[in-house]
Amino acid sequence: MELETTDQSLPPFGDCLKKIRAIDDTMELLSGKWKLPILARLCYKPMRYSEILSDIEPLSGKVLSRELKDLEINGLINRHVSLSKPVSVTYSVSDYGMSLRDLSDTIAEWGLQHRDRIKSSFREKVV
Repeated sequence: MELETTDQSLPPFGDCLKKIRAIDDTMELLSGKWKLPILARLCYKPMRYSEILSDIEPLSGKVLSRELKDLEINGLINRHVSLSKPVSVTYSVSDYGMSLRDLSDTIAEWGLQHRDRIKSSFREKVV
């Protein structure tokens, strides 16, 4: 049964459903607490495993390994193994992963605005 809308400014329900499913797919891919913070860092520079681990404080090595593997399997990051001694592994964002840069920037901008809003709200209540 197709839902009808009375407001002509709203898109058809089928179009909304497609977008909702696309959002669900994206959230599934980026689910978890650490994938976006990892990707955001790799958008700015390639990093070694130990650099990522020390840069994201409460992140455990086991979780980082799992998240990096998921991101690599989905083509969002590249894993480069250097044959130097000792062996060094560097991670970088892939071209496909860079397609999420605008999303990451939008989330960051929203977060900054939200922090300012909360700070302003808190100051108003204190004064």
